Amino acid sequence: MREFSTPAADSTDRWTPLAADPHLWAARAPHHTLLSRHLAGRWEPVSAAAFADHVRAVAKGLIASGIRPGDRVGLWSSTRYDWSVLDYALWAAGAVSVPLYETAQPAEVAWILADSGAVALIAEHPSWAVRLAEEERPDGVVRHWFLDDPSGSALDLLTGTGKHLPDAAISDRLATIEPGDAATDIYTSGTTGRPKSCQLTHGNVTAAVTAALSGESELFDAPEPATLLFLPLAHIFARLIQWSAVRAGVRLGHSNEIGGLSAQLRDFDPTFVLGVPRIFERAYNTASQVAVADGKGSRFDRATTVAIRYSRALDAGRVPLPLRAEHAVYERTVFPEIRAAFGERCRFAISGGAPLGDRLAHFYRGAGLPVLEGYGLSEGGGALTANSPSSHKVGTVGRPLPGVGVRVADNGELLFSGQSVFSGYAHNDADQAVRGGWLHTGDCGEVDEEGFVRITGRLEELLVAAGGKRVSPTHLEERLRVHPLIAQALVVGDGRPFVGALLSLDPEEYTAWAATHDPSPTYPQAGHDLRLLAELQRAVDAANLGVSEAESIRRFSVVATAWSEEGGELTPSLKLRRSVVLRAHRDDVEGLYFR
Repeated sequence: MREFSTPAADSTDRWTPLAADPHLWAARAPHHTLLSRHLAGRWEPVSAAAFADHVRAVAKGLIASGIRPGDRVGLWSSTRYDWSVLDYALWAAGAVSVPLYETAQPAEVAWILADSGAVALIAEHPSWAVRLAEEERPDGVVRHWFLDDPSGSALDLLTGTGKHLPDAAISDRLATIEPGDAATDIYTSGTTGRPKSCQLTHGNVTAAVTAALSGESELFDAPEPATLLFLPLAHIFARLIQWSAVRAGVRLGHSNEIGGLSAQLRDFDPTFVLGVPRIFERAYNTASQVAVADGKGSRFDRATTVAIRYSRALDAGRVPLPLRAEHAVYERTVFPEIRAAFGERCRFAISGGAPLGDRLAHFYRGAGLPVLEGYGLSEGGGALTANSPSSHKVGTVGRPLPGVGVRVADNGELLFSGQSVFSGYAHNDADQAVRGGWLHTGDCGEVDEEGFVRITGRLEELLVAAGGKRVSPTHLEERLRVHPLIAQALVVGDGRPFVGALLSLDPEEYTAWAATHDPSPTYPQAGHDLRLLAELQRAVDAANLGVSEAESIRRFSVVATAWSEEGGELTPSLKLRRSVVLRAHRDDVEGLYFR
Protein backbone atom coordinates (compact mmCIF):
# COMPACT_ATOMS: atom_id res chain seq x y z
CA MET A 1 0.00 0.00 0.00
CA ARG A 2 1.53 3.30 -1.11
CA GLU A 3 0.96 6.31 1.14
CA PHE A 4 2.02 9.93 0.74
CA SER A 5 1.32 13.12 2.67
CA THR A 6 2.31 16.76 2.46
CA PRO A 7 3.14 18.57 5.72
CA ALA A 8 0.67 21.24 6.75
CA ALA A 9 1.77 24.84 6.35
CA ASP A 10 3.32 26.29 9.49
CA SER A 11 1.04 28.85 11.09
CA THR A 12 1.18 30.68 14.38
CA ASP A 13 -2.12 32.47 13.73
CA ARG A 14 -5.09 31.83 15.98
CA TRP A 15 -7.84 29.92 14.19
CA THR A 16 -9.95 32.41 12.30
CA PRO A 17 -13.16 31.33 10.53
CA LEU A 18 -13.70 32.30 6.91
CA ALA A 19 -16.83 34.12 8.03
CA ALA A 20 -14.67 36.87 9.55
CA ASP A 21 -12.62 37.57 6.40
CA PRO A 22 -14.68 40.44 4.88
CA HIS A 23 -14.65 42.29 8.20
CA LEU A 24 -10.94 41.70 8.82
CA TRP A 25 -10.13 43.06 5.36
CA ALA A 26 -12.32 46.11 5.99
CA ALA A 27 -10.38 46.85 9.18
CA ARG A 28 -6.95 46.11 7.68
CA ALA A 29 -7.24 47.65 4.19
CA PRO A 30 -10.66 49.28 3.72
CA HIS A 31 -9.84 50.71 0.28
CA HIS A 32 -8.44 47.49 -1.15
CA THR A 33 -10.47 46.30 -4.18
CA LEU A 34 -11.74 42.95 -2.97
CA LEU A 35 -14.28 42.34 -5.73
CA SER A 36 -15.42 43.74 -9.06
CA ARG A 37 -19.11 43.93 -9.90
CA HIS A 38 -20.46 43.95 -13.46
CA LEU A 39 -22.94 46.81 -13.71
CA ALA A 40 -24.26 48.51 -16.84
CA GLY A 41 -21.66 46.80 -18.99
CA ARG A 42 -18.69 47.83 -16.84
CA TRP A 43 -16.65 46.29 -14.04
CA GLU A 44 -17.06 48.47 -10.97
CA PRO A 45 -14.60 48.03 -8.06
CA VAL A 46 -15.97 46.95 -4.68
CA SER A 47 -13.71 47.91 -1.79
CA ALA A 48 -13.17 45.70 1.22
CA ALA A 49 -15.08 48.20 3.36
CA ALA A 50 -18.02 48.32 0.95
CA PHE A 51 -18.22 44.52 0.74
CA ALA A 52 -18.08 44.12 4.52
CA ASP A 53 -20.80 46.75 4.92
CA HIS A 54 -22.99 44.93 2.41
CA VAL A 55 -22.46 41.59 4.15
CA ARG A 56 -23.17 43.10 7.55
CA ALA A 57 -26.36 44.85 6.40
CA VAL A 58 -27.79 41.69 4.82
CA ALA A 59 -26.82 39.59 7.83
CA LYS A 60 -28.71 42.00 10.10
CA GLY A 61 -31.76 41.54 7.89
CA LEU A 62 -31.52 37.78 8.19
CA ILE A 63 -31.33 38.03 11.99
CA ALA A 64 -34.24 40.49 12.10
CA SER A 65 -36.25 38.09 9.93
CA GLY A 66 -35.86 35.37 12.51
CA ILE A 67 -32.91 33.37 11.17
CA ARG A 68 -31.22 31.73 14.16
CA PRO A 69 -27.77 30.15 14.58
CA GLY A 70 -27.76 26.72 12.95
CA ASP A 71 -30.76 27.40 10.72
CA ARG A 72 -30.46 26.04 7.18
CA VAL A 73 -31.17 28.47 4.34
CA GLY A 74 -31.38 27.39 0.69
CA LEU A 75 -29.48 29.50 -1.85
CA TRP A 76 -30.81 28.84 -5.38
CA SER A 77 -29.01 31.11 -7.81
CA SER A 78 -26.60 31.44 -10.69
CA THR A 79 -23.06 32.69 -10.17
CA ARG A 80 -23.28 36.41 -9.29
CA TYR A 81 -22.04 39.02 -6.86
CA ASP A 82 -25.14 38.55 -4.69
CA TRP A 83 -24.12 34.96 -3.99
CA SER A 84 -20.86 36.01 -2.37
CA VAL A 85 -22.64 38.60 -0.24
CA LEU A 86 -25.20 36.03 0.90
CA ASP A 87 -22.62 33.31 1.52
CA TYR A 88 -20.81 35.49 4.05
CA ALA A 89 -24.00 37.11 5.38
CA LEU A 90 -25.51 33.72 6.22
CA TRP A 91 -22.37 32.85 8.16
CA ALA A 92 -22.38 36.22 9.91
CA ALA A 93 -25.96 35.50 11.00
CA GLY A 94 -24.89 32.07 12.26
CA ALA A 95 -26.86 30.24 9.58
CA VAL A 96 -25.86 27.26 7.42
CA SER A 97 -26.08 27.66 3.66
CA VAL A 98 -27.62 24.96 1.45
CA PRO A 99 -26.48 25.74 -2.12
CA LEU A 100 -28.69 24.69 -5.03
CA TYR A 101 -27.77 24.63 -8.72
CA GLU A 102 -29.73 27.11 -10.79
CA THR A 103 -30.56 24.28 -13.21
CA ALA A 104 -31.83 21.93 -10.49
CA GLN A 105 -35.26 20.46 -11.17
CA PRO A 106 -38.11 21.53 -8.82
CA ALA A 107 -38.54 18.05 -7.37
CA GLU A 108 -34.84 17.91 -6.50
CA VAL A 109 -34.89 21.40 -4.95
CA ALA A 110 -37.93 20.51 -2.87
CA TRP A 111 -36.34 17.26 -1.70
CA ILE A 112 -33.06 18.96 -0.70
CA LEU A 113 -34.87 21.73 1.17
CA ALA A 114 -36.92 19.17 3.07
CA ASP A 115 -33.98 16.84 3.73
CA SER A 116 -31.80 19.67 5.05
CA GLY A 117 -34.58 21.11 7.18
CA ALA A 118 -34.24 24.53 5.54
CA VAL A 119 -36.35 27.28 7.11
CA ALA A 120 -35.90 29.77 4.27
CA LEU A 121 -35.09 29.96 0.57
CA ILE A 122 -33.31 32.71 -1.34
CA ALA A 123 -33.92 32.23 -5.06
CA GLU A 124 -32.90 34.22 -8.11
CA HIS A 125 -36.36 35.14 -9.46
CA PRO A 126 -39.99 34.87 -8.28
CA SER A 127 -40.74 32.68 -11.30
CA TRP A 128 -38.43 30.07 -9.83
CA ALA A 129 -40.79 29.69 -6.89
CA VAL A 130 -43.58 28.95 -9.36
CA ARG A 131 -41.47 25.98 -10.51
CA LEU A 132 -41.94 24.55 -7.04
CA ALA A 133 -45.48 23.19 -7.17
CA GLU A 134 -47.53 23.81 -4.06
CA GLU A 135 -47.56 20.15 -3.17
CA GLU A 136 -43.75 20.00 -3.48
CA ARG A 137 -42.95 22.92 -1.20
CA PRO A 138 -41.46 21.72 2.09
CA ASP A 139 -43.55 22.78 5.08
CA GLY A 140 -40.49 24.04 6.97
CA VAL A 141 -39.57 26.71 4.42
CA VAL A 142 -41.56 29.64 5.80
CA ARG A 143 -39.57 32.55 4.29
CA HIS A 144 -38.75 33.35 0.66
CA TRP A 145 -36.62 36.11 -0.82
CA PHE A 146 -35.77 36.73 -4.49
CA LEU A 147 -32.69 38.40 -5.92
CA ASP A 148 -34.44 39.75 -9.01
CA ASP A 149 -37.81 40.63 -7.54
CA PRO A 150 -39.33 43.71 -9.27
CA SER A 151 -40.89 44.73 -5.96
CA GLY A 152 -37.50 44.72 -4.25
CA SER A 153 -34.39 42.57 -4.41
CA ALA A 154 -33.59 40.21 -1.56
CA LEU A 155 -30.45 42.13 -0.63
CA ASP A 156 -32.28 45.47 -0.51
CA LEU A 157 -35.24 44.05 1.42
CA LEU A 158 -33.00 42.36 3.97
CA THR A 159 -30.92 45.51 4.36
CA GLY A 160 -34.07 47.49 5.13
CA THR A 161 -35.38 44.86 7.51
CA GLY A 162 -32.24 44.85 9.65
CA LYS A 163 -31.19 48.50 9.59
CA HIS A 164 -32.35 49.05 13.18
CA LEU A 165 -29.97 46.39 14.57
CA PRO A 166 -26.57 47.46 15.93
CA ASP A 167 -23.33 46.13 14.43
CA ALA A 168 -22.82 44.21 17.65
CA ALA A 169 -25.58 41.83 16.55
CA ILE A 170 -23.16 40.58 13.88
CA SER A 171 -19.91 40.72 15.81
CA ASP A 172 -21.53 38.76 18.65
CA ARG A 173 -22.55 35.91 16.35
CA LEU A 174 -19.19 35.86 14.56
CA ALA A 175 -17.44 35.59 17.91
CA THR A 176 -19.33 32.41 18.79
CA ILE A 177 -18.31 30.40 15.68
CA GLU A 178 -16.32 27.29 16.60
CA PRO A 179 -14.44 24.89 14.28
CA GLY A 180 -17.00 22.15 14.88
CA ASP A 181 -20.02 24.29 13.96
CA ALA A 182 -21.82 23.52 10.69
CA ALA A 183 -20.91 25.90 7.86
CA THR A 184 -22.64 24.54 4.76
CA ASP A 185 -24.58 21.49 3.63
CA ILE A 186 -23.31 20.43 0.20
CA TYR A 187 -25.45 17.89 -1.64
CA THR A 188 -23.62 15.47 -3.91
CA SER A 189 -24.38 15.56 -7.64
CA GLY A 190 -26.25 12.27 -7.52
CA THR A 191 -24.33 10.28 -10.14
CA THR A 192 -25.08 7.06 -8.27
CA GLY A 193 -28.52 7.85 -6.86
CA ARG A 194 -30.27 10.41 -4.68
CA PRO A 195 -27.98 13.28 -3.52
CA LYS A 196 -26.40 12.93 -0.10
CA SER A 197 -25.77 15.76 2.34
CA CYS A 198 -22.12 16.53 3.10
CA GLN A 199 -22.16 18.64 6.23
CA LEU A 200 -18.96 20.68 6.28
CA THR A 201 -17.95 22.50 9.43
CA HIS A 202 -16.24 25.87 9.70
CA GLY A 203 -13.12 23.93 10.62
CA ASN A 204 -13.39 21.84 7.43
CA VAL A 205 -13.79 24.78 5.05
CA THR A 206 -11.13 26.88 6.77
CA ALA A 207 -8.67 23.99 6.58
CA ALA A 208 -9.50 23.52 2.88
CA VAL A 209 -8.80 27.18 2.13
CA THR A 210 -5.60 27.18 4.18
CA ALA A 211 -4.36 24.15 2.21
CA ALA A 212 -5.33 25.67 -1.15
CA LEU A 213 -3.62 28.99 -0.44
CA SER A 214 -0.46 27.28 0.73
CA GLY A 215 -0.34 24.71 -2.07
CA GLU A 216 -1.22 27.20 -4.83
CA SER A 217 0.51 30.27 -3.44
CA GLU A 218 1.96 31.15 -6.88
CA LEU A 219 -1.58 31.78 -8.14
CA PHE A 220 -2.83 33.84 -5.23
CA ASP A 221 0.38 35.83 -4.64
CA ALA A 222 0.81 37.06 -8.24
CA PRO A 223 1.02 40.82 -8.90
CA GLU A 224 -2.52 42.25 -8.74
CA PRO A 225 -4.10 38.76 -8.75
CA ALA A 226 -7.65 38.41 -10.04
CA THR A 227 -10.01 35.64 -11.07
CA LEU A 228 -13.41 35.59 -12.74
CA LEU A 229 -15.78 32.87 -11.53
CA PHE A 230 -18.19 31.52 -14.12
CA LEU A 231 -18.75 27.97 -12.85
CA PRO A 232 -21.83 27.38 -10.65
CA LEU A 233 -21.16 28.52 -7.11
CA ALA A 234 -23.34 25.66 -5.93
CA HIS A 235 -20.29 23.50 -6.73
CA ILE A 236 -17.81 23.19 -3.87
CA PHE A 237 -14.83 23.73 -6.20
CA ALA A 238 -16.04 27.18 -7.28
CA ARG A 239 -16.89 28.14 -3.71
CA LEU A 240 -13.45 27.06 -2.52
CA ILE A 241 -11.91 29.48 -5.03
CA GLN A 242 -14.31 32.21 -3.86
CA TRP A 243 -13.39 31.70 -0.20
CA SER A 244 -9.68 31.50 -1.04
CA ALA A 245 -9.81 34.67 -3.13
CA VAL A 246 -11.50 36.65 -0.37
CA ARG A 247 -9.09 35.38 2.29
CA ALA A 248 -6.06 36.17 0.09
CA GLY A 249 -7.38 39.52 -1.13
CA VAL A 250 -7.54 38.39 -4.76
CA ARG A 251 -9.88 40.53 -6.87
CA LEU A 252 -12.96 38.40 -7.51
CA GLY A 253 -15.58 38.73 -10.23
CA HIS A 254 -18.66 36.75 -11.24
CA SER A 255 -20.22 35.89 -14.58
CA ASN A 256 -23.32 33.89 -15.47
CA GLU A 257 -23.43 34.97 -19.11
CA ILE A 258 -21.73 32.08 -20.89
CA GLY A 259 -22.62 33.59 -24.26
CA GLY A 260 -20.74 36.79 -23.41
CA LEU A 261 -18.00 35.16 -21.37
CA SER A 262 -15.19 35.84 -23.85
CA ALA A 263 -15.83 39.57 -23.79
CA GLN A 264 -16.12 39.61 -20.00
CA LEU A 265 -12.85 37.71 -19.61
CA ARG A 266 -11.07 40.26 -21.79
CA ASP A 267 -12.56 43.17 -19.85
CA PHE A 268 -12.04 41.67 -16.39
CA ASP A 269 -8.49 40.52 -17.21
CA PRO A 270 -7.95 37.69 -14.68
CA THR A 271 -4.53 36.30 -13.80
CA PHE A 272 -5.99 32.78 -13.47
CA VAL A 273 -9.32 31.10 -14.19
CA LEU A 274 -11.21 28.06 -12.94
CA GLY A 275 -12.94 25.72 -15.36
CA VAL A 276 -14.07 22.20 -16.14
CA PRO A 277 -12.67 20.18 -19.06
CA ARG A 278 -15.59 21.04 -21.34
CA ILE A 279 -14.66 24.75 -21.10
CA PHE A 280 -11.14 24.08 -22.37
CA GLU A 281 -12.36 21.62 -24.99
CA ARG A 282 -14.79 24.21 -26.38
CA ALA A 283 -12.13 26.95 -26.39
CA TYR A 284 -9.81 24.70 -28.40
CA ASN A 285 -12.56 23.61 -30.81
CA THR A 286 -13.67 27.20 -31.36
CA ALA A 287 -10.12 28.31 -32.14
CA SER A 288 -9.78 25.40 -34.56
CA GLN A 289 -13.05 26.26 -36.33
CA VAL A 290 -12.07 29.92 -36.67
CA ALA A 291 -8.73 28.90 -38.15
CA VAL A 292 -10.42 26.61 -40.68
CA ALA A 293 -12.93 29.33 -41.63
CA ASP A 294 -10.04 31.76 -42.22
CA GLY A 295 -8.21 29.26 -44.39
CA LYS A 296 -5.56 28.66 -41.70
CA GLY A 297 -6.63 25.21 -40.56
CA SER A 298 -3.36 23.54 -41.57
CA ARG A 299 -1.34 26.12 -39.66
CA PHE A 300 -3.47 25.60 -36.55
CA ASP A 301 -3.09 21.82 -36.77
CA ARG A 302 0.67 22.19 -37.06
CA ALA A 303 0.73 24.59 -34.11
CA THR A 304 -1.23 22.03 -32.08
CA THR A 305 1.31 19.32 -32.89
CA VAL A 306 4.22 21.60 -32.00
CA ALA A 307 2.60 22.65 -28.69
CA ILE A 308 2.06 19.03 -27.67
CA ARG A 309 5.58 17.99 -28.65
CA TYR A 310 7.03 21.01 -26.82
CA SER A 311 5.14 20.15 -23.61
CA ARG A 312 6.20 16.52 -23.77
CA ALA A 313 9.80 17.63 -24.29
CA LEU A 314 9.54 19.74 -21.12
CA ASP A 315 8.61 16.57 -19.25
CA ALA A 316 11.62 14.82 -20.75
CA GLY A 317 13.86 17.64 -19.49
CA ARG A 318 15.19 18.73 -22.88
CA VAL A 319 13.64 20.67 -25.77
CA PRO A 320 15.57 20.13 -29.04
CA LEU A 321 16.74 23.30 -30.79
CA PRO A 322 14.64 22.74 -33.97
CA LEU A 323 11.51 22.29 -31.84
CA ARG A 324 12.30 25.45 -29.89
CA ALA A 325 12.66 27.36 -33.14
CA GLU A 326 9.36 26.08 -34.52
CA HIS A 327 7.65 26.77 -31.19
CA ALA A 328 8.93 30.37 -31.33
CA VAL A 329 7.24 30.84 -34.72
CA TYR A 330 3.81 29.92 -33.34
CA GLU A 331 4.49 31.88 -30.16
CA ARG A 332 4.38 34.97 -32.40
CA THR A 333 1.20 33.94 -34.21
CA VAL A 334 -1.15 31.22 -32.94
CA PHE A 335 -0.43 30.82 -29.23
CA PRO A 336 -1.12 34.42 -28.15
CA GLU A 337 -4.61 34.12 -29.67
CA ILE A 338 -5.26 30.99 -27.62
CA ARG A 339 -4.24 32.68 -24.38
CA ALA A 340 -6.09 35.89 -25.19
CA ALA A 341 -9.40 34.00 -25.11
CA PHE A 342 -8.99 33.86 -21.31
CA GLY A 343 -7.67 37.41 -20.87
CA GLU A 344 -4.38 39.12 -21.66
CA ARG A 345 -2.96 38.60 -18.14
CA CYS A 346 -4.19 35.03 -17.66
CA ARG A 347 -1.18 32.78 -17.13
CA PHE A 348 -2.71 29.71 -15.52
CA ALA A 349 -6.00 27.83 -15.46
CA ILE A 350 -7.31 25.35 -12.91
CA SER A 351 -9.39 22.39 -14.06
CA GLY A 352 -11.40 19.98 -11.97
CA GLY A 353 -14.54 17.88 -11.94
CA ALA A 354 -13.34 15.39 -14.58
CA PRO A 355 -10.11 14.43 -16.37
CA LEU A 356 -8.93 16.91 -19.00
CA GLY A 357 -7.02 14.37 -21.06
CA ASP A 358 -3.29 14.33 -21.74
CA ARG A 359 -3.47 15.65 -25.30
CA LEU A 360 -5.38 18.80 -24.41
CA ALA A 361 -3.32 19.35 -21.26
CA HIS A 362 -0.09 19.17 -23.27
CA PHE A 363 -1.53 21.48 -25.92
CA TYR A 364 -2.42 24.24 -23.45
CA ARG A 365 0.89 24.00 -21.61
CA GLY A 366 2.78 24.07 -24.90
CA ALA A 367 0.73 27.12 -25.92
CA GLY A 368 1.75 28.95 -22.75
CA LEU A 369 -1.37 28.48 -20.64
CA PRO A 370 -0.79 25.55 -18.26
CA VAL A 371 -4.05 23.97 -17.12
CA LEU A 372 -3.40 22.74 -13.59
CA GLU A 373 -5.56 19.73 -12.87
CA GLY A 374 -6.63 18.96 -9.34
CA TYR A 375 -8.85 16.53 -7.52
CA GLY A 376 -11.36 17.01 -4.79
CA LEU A 377 -14.73 16.03 -3.40
CA SER A 378 -17.43 17.84 -1.48
CA GLU A 379 -16.65 15.35 1.29
CA GLY A 380 -13.08 16.67 1.39
CA GLY A 381 -13.81 20.40 1.35
CA GLY A 382 -13.37 20.83 -2.40
CA ALA A 383 -9.70 20.12 -3.09
CA LEU A 384 -7.38 17.37 -1.92
CA THR A 385 -4.64 17.34 -4.55
CA ALA A 386 -3.48 19.81 -7.18
CA ASN A 387 -0.74 20.54 -9.64
CA SER A 388 0.94 23.90 -9.14
CA PRO A 389 2.82 26.18 -11.53
CA SER A 390 6.18 24.97 -10.21
CA SER A 391 5.19 21.34 -9.66
CA HIS A 392 3.18 20.19 -12.66
CA LYS A 393 2.96 16.68 -14.09
CA VAL A 394 0.55 16.31 -17.02
CA GLY A 395 -1.76 13.31 -16.70
CA THR A 396 -1.96 13.56 -12.92
CA VAL A 397 -4.08 15.59 -10.52
CA GLY A 398 -1.01 16.72 -8.63
CA ARG A 399 0.29 16.08 -5.14
CA PRO A 400 -1.76 16.19 -1.92
CA LEU A 401 -2.24 19.75 -0.70
CA PRO A 402 -0.51 20.72 2.57
CA GLY A 403 -1.96 18.82 5.50
CA VAL A 404 -3.56 16.14 3.28
CA GLY A 405 -2.57 12.47 3.21
CA VAL A 406 -3.34 9.96 0.46
CA ARG A 407 -3.29 6.17 0.56
CA VAL A 408 -4.04 3.53 -2.08
CA ALA A 409 -6.03 0.62 -0.64
CA ASP A 410 -5.41 -2.97 -1.66
CA ASN A 411 -8.35 -2.80 -4.10
CA GLY A 412 -6.92 0.33 -5.76
CA GLU A 413 -9.28 2.81 -4.05
CA LEU A 414 -7.90 6.23 -3.13
CA LEU A 415 -8.23 7.19 0.53
CA PHE A 416 -7.59 10.68 1.93
CA SER A 417 -7.11 12.18 5.37
CA GLY A 418 -6.88 15.75 6.63
CA GLN A 419 -8.71 18.45 8.54
CA SER A 420 -10.82 19.38 5.51
CA VAL A 421 -12.40 15.90 5.40
CA PHE A 422 -15.97 15.82 6.73
CA SER A 423 -17.14 13.43 9.44
CA GLY A 424 -19.93 11.74 7.44
CA TYR A 425 -23.19 12.12 5.56
CA ALA A 426 -26.27 13.45 7.30
CA HIS A 427 -29.19 11.02 7.79
CA ASN A 428 -27.13 8.24 6.16
CA ASP A 429 -25.51 6.08 8.80
CA ALA A 430 -25.33 3.14 6.37
CA ASP A 431 -22.82 4.91 4.15
CA GLN A 432 -19.68 5.22 6.23
CA ALA A 433 -17.49 7.24 3.90
CA VAL A 434 -14.88 7.94 6.59
CA ARG A 435 -13.40 4.92 8.31
CA GLY A 436 -10.43 5.05 10.62
CA GLY A 437 -9.87 8.70 9.78
CA TRP A 438 -9.63 8.01 6.03
CA LEU A 439 -12.13 9.20 3.41
CA HIS A 440 -13.01 6.36 1.03
CA THR A 441 -13.50 8.18 -2.26
CA GLY A 442 -14.78 5.39 -4.51
CA ASP A 443 -12.17 6.49 -7.06
CA CYS A 444 -9.32 4.25 -8.12
CA GLY A 445 -5.87 5.66 -8.62
CA GLU A 446 -2.13 5.47 -8.31
CA VAL A 447 0.47 7.47 -6.40
CA ASP A 448 3.96 7.66 -7.87
CA GLU A 449 7.22 7.95 -5.96
CA GLU A 450 7.05 11.76 -6.03
CA GLY A 451 3.53 11.81 -4.61
CA PHE A 452 1.68 12.70 -7.81
CA VAL A 453 -1.78 11.13 -7.93
CA ARG A 454 -3.29 9.65 -11.09
CA ILE A 455 -7.00 8.82 -11.29
CA THR A 456 -7.70 5.58 -13.13
CA GLY A 457 -11.47 5.20 -12.74
CA ARG A 458 -14.39 4.64 -10.38
CA LEU A 459 -14.37 1.55 -8.18
CA GLU A 460 -17.98 0.59 -8.93
CA GLU A 461 -17.66 1.49 -12.63
CA LEU A 462 -14.76 -0.81 -13.49
CA LEU A 463 -15.87 -3.16 -16.23
CA VAL A 464 -14.90 -6.81 -16.16
CA ALA A 465 -15.14 -8.21 -19.67
CA ALA A 466 -16.08 -11.83 -20.31
CA GLY A 467 -12.39 -12.70 -20.61
CA GLY A 468 -11.70 -11.33 -17.11
CA LYS A 469 -9.96 -8.11 -18.21
CA ARG A 470 -10.66 -5.11 -15.91
CA VAL A 471 -11.37 -1.97 -17.92
CA SER A 472 -11.68 1.64 -16.69
CA PRO A 473 -14.43 3.27 -18.80
CA THR A 474 -13.60 6.82 -17.69
CA HIS A 475 -10.13 6.66 -19.25
CA LEU A 476 -11.56 5.76 -22.66
CA GLU A 477 -14.44 8.22 -22.30
CA GLU A 478 -12.15 11.17 -21.68
CA ARG A 479 -10.08 10.26 -24.75
CA LEU A 480 -13.23 10.10 -26.88
CA ARG A 481 -14.46 13.51 -25.68
CA VAL A 482 -11.35 15.14 -27.12
CA HIS A 483 -13.00 14.91 -30.55
CA PRO A 484 -15.09 18.06 -31.26
CA LEU A 485 -18.15 16.11 -32.41
CA ILE A 486 -18.37 13.98 -29.26
CA ALA A 487 -19.96 15.69 -26.27
CA GLN A 488 -20.28 12.60 -24.09
CA ALA A 489 -19.40 8.92 -24.31
CA LEU A 490 -20.50 5.87 -22.38
CA VAL A 491 -18.16 2.89 -22.51
CA VAL A 492 -19.80 -0.48 -21.79
CA GLY A 493 -18.70 -4.10 -21.69
CA ASP A 494 -19.24 -5.48 -18.19
CA GLY A 495 -19.59 -9.24 -18.64
CA ARG A 496 -19.58 -8.80 -22.40
CA PRO A 497 -17.25 -10.35 -24.98
CA PHE A 498 -15.72 -6.97 -25.88
CA VAL A 499 -15.80 -3.25 -25.04
CA GLY A 500 -18.30 -1.00 -26.83
CA ALA A 501 -19.37 2.64 -26.64
CA LEU A 502 -22.40 4.87 -27.04
CA LEU A 503 -21.63 8.35 -28.34
CA SER A 504 -23.68 11.51 -27.78
CA LEU A 505 -22.89 14.30 -30.24
CA ASP A 506 -22.36 17.97 -29.50
CA PRO A 507 -25.38 19.64 -31.20
CA GLU A 508 -23.49 22.81 -32.17
CA GLU A 509 -20.48 20.94 -33.53
CA TYR A 510 -22.72 18.52 -35.39
CA THR A 511 -24.69 21.36 -36.97
CA ALA A 512 -21.44 22.92 -38.18
CA TRP A 513 -20.24 19.56 -39.55
CA ALA A 514 -23.56 18.81 -41.28
CA ALA A 515 -23.58 22.23 -42.97
CA THR A 516 -20.44 21.27 -44.89
CA HIS A 517 -21.90 17.99 -46.16
CA ASP A 518 -24.56 17.47 -48.80
CA PRO A 519 -27.04 16.05 -48.16
CA SER A 520 -26.82 17.00 -44.49
CA PRO A 521 -28.57 14.52 -42.17
CA THR A 522 -30.59 15.67 -39.15
CA TYR A 523 -29.33 14.81 -35.67
CA PRO A 524 -31.59 11.75 -35.22
CA GLN A 525 -30.33 10.38 -38.55
CA ALA A 526 -26.67 11.05 -37.74
CA GLY A 527 -25.97 7.51 -36.60
CA HIS A 528 -26.69 6.20 -40.10
CA ASP A 529 -24.52 8.63 -42.08
CA LEU A 530 -21.48 6.73 -43.36
CA ARG A 531 -19.37 9.90 -43.59
CA LEU A 532 -20.04 10.76 -39.96
CA LEU A 533 -19.44 7.18 -38.83
CA ALA A 534 -16.07 7.22 -40.60
CA GLU A 535 -15.14 10.45 -38.79
CA LEU A 536 -16.17 8.98 -35.44
CA GLN A 537 -14.29 5.78 -36.17
CA ARG A 538 -11.13 7.86 -36.38
CA ALA A 539 -11.92 9.25 -32.91
CA VAL A 540 -12.41 5.71 -31.59
CA ASP A 541 -9.16 4.56 -33.19
CA ALA A 542 -7.32 7.46 -31.54
CA ALA A 543 -8.83 6.59 -28.15
CA ASN A 544 -7.81 2.95 -28.56
CA LEU A 545 -4.17 3.95 -28.98
CA GLY A 546 -4.02 4.62 -25.25
CA VAL A 547 -5.16 1.17 -24.12
CA SER A 548 -4.34 -2.49 -24.71
CA GLU A 549 -6.07 -4.49 -27.42
CA ALA A 550 -8.23 -6.26 -24.83
CA GLU A 551 -9.45 -2.87 -23.53
CA SER A 552 -10.06 -1.28 -26.93
CA ILE A 553 -13.50 -0.32 -28.23
CA ARG A 554 -14.63 -2.78 -30.91
CA ARG A 555 -18.02 -1.27 -31.78
CA PHE A 556 -19.80 2.01 -31.18
CA SER A 557 -23.21 3.52 -31.81
CA VAL A 558 -24.50 7.11 -32.00
CA VAL A 559 -27.55 7.83 -29.84
CA ALA A 560 -30.46 9.67 -31.45
CA THR A 561 -30.64 12.47 -28.86
CA ALA A 562 -28.02 14.58 -27.13
CA TRP A 563 -27.49 13.87 -23.44
CA SER A 564 -28.10 16.87 -21.22
CA GLU A 565 -28.73 18.01 -17.69
CA GLU A 566 -32.34 18.77 -18.61
CA GLY A 567 -32.79 15.22 -19.88
CA GLY A 568 -31.39 13.84 -16.64
CA GLU A 569 -28.35 12.15 -18.21
CA LEU A 570 -25.88 14.70 -16.81
CA THR A 571 -25.46 16.17 -13.35
CA PRO A 572 -25.27 19.97 -12.89
CA SER A 573 -21.47 19.58 -12.90
CA LEU A 574 -21.76 17.78 -16.28
CA LYS A 575 -20.88 14.33 -14.97
CA LEU A 576 -22.51 11.35 -16.64
CA ARG A 577 -25.27 9.58 -14.73
CA ARG A 578 -24.30 6.13 -15.92
CA SER A 579 -27.28 4.31 -14.45
CA VAL A 580 -29.72 6.75 -16.09
CA VAL A 581 -28.06 6.45 -19.50
CA LEU A 582 -27.82 2.67 -19.30
CA ARG A 583 -31.49 2.39 -18.37
CA ALA A 584 -32.60 4.72 -21.17
CA HIS A 585 -30.38 3.11 -23.81
CA ARG A 586 -30.68 -0.56 -22.91
CA ASP A 587 -31.65 -1.45 -26.47
CA ASP A 588 -28.75 0.57 -27.92
CA VAL A 589 -26.30 -1.32 -25.70
CA GLU A 590 -27.80 -4.66 -26.69
CA GLY A 591 -27.51 -3.61 -30.33
CA LEU A 592 -23.74 -3.38 -29.97
CA TYR A 593 -23.55 -7.10 -29.24
CA PHE A 594 -26.45 -8.52 -31.27
CA ARG A 595 -26.47 -7.29 -34.85
